[in-house]
Amino acid sequence: MTRPARRVAVIGGGPGGLYAAVLLKRLAPARDITVFERNGPEETFGFGVVLSDETLGGIEHADPAVYTALGAEFVHWDDIDITHRGRTLTSGGHGFSALGRRQLLAVLHDRCRTLGVRLRFRTEAPPAALLAADYDLVIAADGVHSTTRTAHAEAFRPRITRHGCRYIWLAAGFALDSFRFEIAETPHGIAQLHAYPYAGDASTVIVEMREEVWRAAGLDRLDEAASAAHCAALFPHTLDGRPLRGNDSQWTAFRTVVNERWSHGNTVLIGDAAHTAHFSIGSGTKLAVEDALALAACLEEHPDVPSALAAYEAERRPVVRSTQRAARASLEWFEDLAVYADQPPYQFAFNLLTRSRRVTHDNLRLRDPGFVSGVERAAGVPEGTPPMFTPFRLGPLTLRNRVVVSAMDMYSAEDGLPGDFHLVHLGARALGGAGLVMTEMVCVSPEGRITPGCTGLWNSRQQDGWRRITDFVHTRSPDTAIGIQLGHSGRKGSTRLMWEGMDDPLPDGNWPLVAPSPLPYRPGISQLPKELERHELAALRRQFTDAARRAATAGFDLLELHCAHGYLLSGFLSPLTNLRTDAYGGDLDGRLRFPLEVLDAVREIWPDDRPLTVRISATDWAEGGMTGEDAVAVARALTVHGADAVDVSTGQVVSDEQPEYGRSFQTPYADRIRNSAGIPVVAVGALSSWDDVNSLILAGRADLCALGRPHLYDPHWTLHAAADQGYQGPGAPWPQPYRAGSRKPPAGRTDAPRPRLTLGR
Repeated sequence: MTRPARRVAVIGGGPGGLYAAVLLKRLAPARDITVFERNGPEETFGFGVVLSDETLGGIEHADPAVYTALGAEFVHWDDIDITHRGRTLTSGGHGFSALGRRQLLAVLHDRCRTLGVRLRFRTEAPPAALLAADYDLVIAADGVHSTTRTAHAEAFRPRITRHGCRYIWLAAGFALDSFRFEIAETPHGIAQLHAYPYAGDASTVIVEMREEVWRAAGLDRLDEAASAAHCAALFPHTLDGRPLRGNDSQWTAFRTVVNERWSHGNTVLIGDAAHTAHFSIGSGTKLAVEDALALAACLEEHPDVPSALAAYEAERRPVVRSTQRAARASLEWFEDLAVYADQPPYQFAFNLLTRSRRVTHDNLRLRDPGFVSGVERAAGVPEGTPPMFTPFRLGPLTLRNRVVVSAMDMYSAEDGLPGDFHLVHLGARALGGAGLVMTEMVCVSPEGRITPGCTGLWNSRQQDGWRRITDFVHTRSPDTAIGIQLGHSGRKGSTRLMWEGMDDPLPDGNWPLVAPSPLPYRPGISQLPKELERHELAALRRQFTDAARRAATAGFDLLELHCAHGYLLSGFLSPLTNLRTDAYGGDLDGRLRFPLEVLDAVREIWPDDRPLTVRISATDWAEGGMTGEDAVAVARALTVHGADAVDVSTGQVVSDEQPEYGRSFQTPYADRIRNSAGIPVVAVGALSSWDDVNSLILAGRADLCALGRPHLYDPHWTLHAAADQGYQGPGAPWPQPYRAGSRKPPAGRTDAPRPRLTLGR
């Protein structure tokens, strides 16, 4: 077989570049491979490198010689110790392996020499463009400050984000017996230590703190030795007075690197040149090594370099994107560490361990059931009860569990009237076990509908239709609460049904739209709304209060005011959609004025024995729009004006938004509001598993979790979550007619004899 890339140049002699050279040479010994490294063979930054069992398995399969050599150098440990306010809690079963970075490089240097890879140390690589003319393939493994990426920025289109903490890599002259996190509350703010062993007599120690804390402590004026001495004094439980040392160590700010493309002609980026992920999830070397594995495999499997590079990027990009999401969540957790400092010890430790959303309640319980039991006991969770099935008091209403069926538009009404479909839809979900079932957005006027299929509550006939549904829920599933979400479409109204073209204007029969400012939702496509005049706002307030009175009469247990997703009240909140210069625009106080007036009016007439919540978009996912900090301020104002909780969603405010999608991608905004402002929150956004719900509740990131699509897939999602966890308590009672189905049916034959003996020959 003729393999592509007979002549290969590697720019950068870090682990990713060296390992790529090893694999490519091993797969095709005739290849001519040169590695250019500006430093000497003994010169490197940092100290220890952590590799996962998954990565080691890939190395073992691809090159047993490297795997065996690394195995002789590794130190292994299972525990993570978390020290905060003088107390240390330990979680076991995590399975880490680490070695010195110098040892890793030495193993790869030896393997390169054995295979015949040309190593050119203390040699600045020629520019990638020149190498690309002489070599079949150029692998740019030149790190986070990649000169290759910079030289060809128009092709790779990098985005580099600088974050808000400073950190420094140091080392201690003794071996820890666990991964250590220690939190130091200093006069200047919080500092944190991340530390782990990498040899029998040495440990890596990373010290990190927010930039303002770093400056206030005067660390911006200290040299390496003074910085090491300062840091050593901060963490007595881990270091016990022992010194730290540097290795040309400097305080730096982490930068997340994202490239729109990873290849340009026959030049390809790997490792930190292509992408970075915060060190708190230990992924930099891991990603670089895995890049090398994938690149070598794709070059082996494809007939030419262009197709191989395309396959490499297609394979690796989703994996890297997922890792970067997890790393971003971890990074932001540590940036916001101060908001969690007052959590009880066990909750704080659990929150830290699950911060990236990759470690969850369920897999942490598999690793260390004793630790998780301790967390649950400390949180008051009854033995044998998953956290999601603990009750929650929402204002005057006690919900039997923490699961909410999220509000989802069904577009199945006629003239705003809820019919048989809505009875079956909401009734089925009420029978399905959730603590609270929400209606779709119910519109307060005909002109406030999104589509002709939206439900409303502007007349008594609609009120009677909703009463039929609440009566069913209260009669057939009396432990389930049912809530109504009231809203007005604003500039996003008069559109087709979702499946006929979401946000597309109606072909005919349009009604006029109103908004805070005359801005169409989709310029050139959407209808231009009329800017509301001040005298028209009073009529809108009356529409909301009239609908709220009907909702109370219709028997709803909870009312939610929809101030999210770019609808009318959300349009007032966002600076991208509210350009007014009167008292209802301008700064955040001005933009909040009308939503708060509506909330005040609704709160005044809504019964005191029923809670009132507000849904917000915590970020617009667009430059110049609402931010997480704004959302905290908005949430505080809403609760001052009578909201019992804030339902925290994001986006859908402007059509050119750029959301960062991913599992649980909206929950950090709920987390920030809950822990910064002490406000009860409902978390939403790509929650799909009961494990996610348990994790969020136990970590104190949310009080309730709203799930939409999972309840469309399975109306009995909550009951099935209880069955999957072996739970049969009061948090998820099966309706009497369904109890015969409360255990999962057998999936196949189970009476076959188990193998008991293995007989030799």
